[in-house]
Formats: sequence, C-alpha cells, structure tokens
Amino acid sequence: KGPGPYFYISGSNGAGLVSIYCQRRGWQRIYDNRRQDYALKWCEIKCRETYYHFKEGEQLLYQIPNNRVLTSKIGLLSCLREQERVMKKVGRSSNSKLLKMEEFFPESFRLDLKDERNAFFEICKEEQIWICKPSCSNQGRGIFLLKNPAAANTLQAKLHSSERDLPSKRVQCRAPQARIVQRYIHQPLLLEGKKFDVRSYLLIACTAPYVLFFAQGYVRLTCTNYDAMSDDLTVHLTNQYMQKKNSLYSQLKDETVWRMEHFNSYVNEKFTKTDGLPKDWVFTVFTKRMQQIMLQCFLAAKHKLDRKLGYFDLIGCDFLIDENFKVWLLEMNANPALHTDCKVLRDIIPTVVYESLGKRGNHRVAGADNDITLLLWSCLEGCTRRPLKVPFAPGFW
Repeated sequence: KGPGPYFYISGSNGAGLVSIYCQRRGWQRIYDNRRQDYALKWCEIKCRETYYHFKEGEQLLYQIPNNRVLTSKIGLLSCLREQERVMKKVGRSSNSKLLKMEEFFPESFRLDLKDERNAFFEICKEEQIWICKPSCSNQGRGIFLLKNPAAANTLQAKLHSSERDLPSKRVQCRAPQARIVQRYIHQPLLLEGKKFDVRSYLLIACTAPYVLFFAQGYVRLTCTNYDAMSDDLTVHLTNQYMQKKNSLYSQLKDETVWRMEHFNSYVNEKFTKTDGLPKDWVFTVFTKRMQQIMLQCFLAAKHKLDRKLGYFDLIGCDFLIDENFKVWLLEMNANPALHTDCKVLRDIIPTVVYESLGKRGNHRVAGADNDITLLLWSCLEGCTRRPLKVPFAPGFW
C-alpha cells in the first residue's frame, strides 16, 4: 500500500527488469490484475481482462491487443500480401521505396487454406527444403523441416486425414493448428561455419499518433556447424531456447550470441575484400535494409492495429543473410525473449527494456493523425539518435 504510482506485471519474461525500472522511480508493484489504478501494466500473455477499464492517455499498457496481425506468421503474411496487391493495383512507381515481397520474404503458403495447401503440395515435388511453422508459436516450438518429397507427402496425408476426420467426430475437438510453410534459405551466410540470424527490435512507442523506434540487437549463432541436411533442429534454429537443447550449449553459450560490433568487425575482416562489400556494411547497408523491411511490414499492418494512447509494444524481428548477402525477414515476434542467459545478453537486454519503458506510449507528435515518426534507437552506448526519413509517400496508406 502507498501513494503510487502503481505498476502491475504478469508472467516472467522481462519481469525482473521492468520491476527494477519502476522501483527505481519510486513506483509500487501491485498484484491484482483487477485493480484499475495502475500507471503501467506489463503482461506477458494477453487476456481480455488485461484491457478492461484501460484509461486512454492516463495509463500505459504493454502489448497492443491485436498485435497478432503483425506478429503471427499468418497475420504478417496476410498483411504483406494485401500490401502487394494494392501496390500492383495502383502501380509500384507511385511508391518505389516499397520492396516486392520476393525481395525480402521467403516464398510462403498457408496450410490452413485448402487451395493454398494444394498449390504448395503441387510444387513440392523436387528435392527442395521447406520449413513448416505454427502461426502463433515462438522459440522454435512446433517447427520442422520438409527436406524431400516423401516428407511432404507424409505431411499431406496427415493434413488430409485430420480434415476428413474432424467433421465425423461427435465430441467437440480442436481444429489442427494453423501453420505456414516457407521456402527454407538453405545457403545462409555462415560465421565460422555456423548458421546465424540477427534479432533486432521495433518499438511501437505510441499508437495515437504512431511513433516507432528501431534498434539493432544482437547476432544469434548455433552451437554446431551448419549442415543443410542435418536432422538436428539446433543446427537450423538459432534462438537460445533451441540452442539450450544442444549438448555443447553449456560450454559454448557465450559464443552463441555476438554483439553487433563483433559482427561488423568480422564482416569487415572476412568479406569486405573478397565479396566487394563496403566497409562497415553491417552498420550501413544491412542496418538500413532492416529498417526498411521493418517499416514496410508495419505499414502493411498499421491500419488493422488497435490504437489508443497508452498502448505500446516491443516487437522482436529476426533477419537472415544468405550467402549472396541478401537480407531476409524470417518473422516478427510479440513479447520477444528478454532473458539474460549469457554475457552479451546481460549487457544488451536490460537496456532494451529500460529504453522501451523510457520511450513508452505517451508521445504527442505534431501533424496529422496518420503521421508516422520513425527514430533510430540505439542500445549501444555513445551512438547518436537521429530521425530517419520515412520511406513511403505521406498519406498513401
């Protein structure tokens, strides 16, 4: 008890760091989700009760209620396809800064739609690798690879059986989990022989009007060398949840995460001359591409997102670079992991949380309601923050 302000936390992801941030400011923690007098509510898992009695403009609430339109696999795919259809209809020349989906997003099919599912199985008859993902899971849960036509045939039979049996069951049962299947980037750029991806962040600091921040995060590597045909998922999936399943993790965990400065130095040393990359490619070309892709995805979904002053969200965005240095967006994740399992994460993640809360949802920006302000947000000490030119035609969306 006390005078407040009060903050409420549910779940464990980032809870300790959020609590530290608030308590340093003299805020007091409450434990009853039904209380309406909170200043900040940080919930790992969304439920309807969380959003009851929210006082717009007076309270802060982590996670936009329907962020799944941007962060679920099917939600993001649907938004990008809709954006692509609009661009084709009006002519891409009117907004040349927008990329074609094929330039940054792997070819994808929804398995929950019969026609699309059949179209996938029609083309999946060659020795190609595909990756199958549940729409709403994270941390690699439920992911598997289809490495040959036989594996695809097995999946097709399983889906057909589930579809056939569902109406005939008298007892109420849950429909099969919605999934997408994507063309697997089987020739990724490797770091010391290991597969990696880059986790960056998009902070939606305010939704009315929109204020966005971009931050570079860190590089995630596997414990063992890459082999496209390996049946070991820890060779293919880089996140810490999966890498902990590898027997080498305990001795290599500090090597599974690199700072962006380390990555930049490595690329400068190994690839600048041999592949003709400009110096500091990571902090120039690659960073700009990530920003462009993240903003384009946001633009594709923004008209669907719930908007109230006080809603804010931190989105984890995962990028892969192939052997030709093409940048691919793998997925965007709500409630990204904020664990500090190794030294680099202990240095980076607290800053991500503290800066997210410091920039959170009560911004007011001059201009029309549909203005978007995009700022470079750096989790690296000593780096400057500067406004970025928003790569889209104002008022187009």
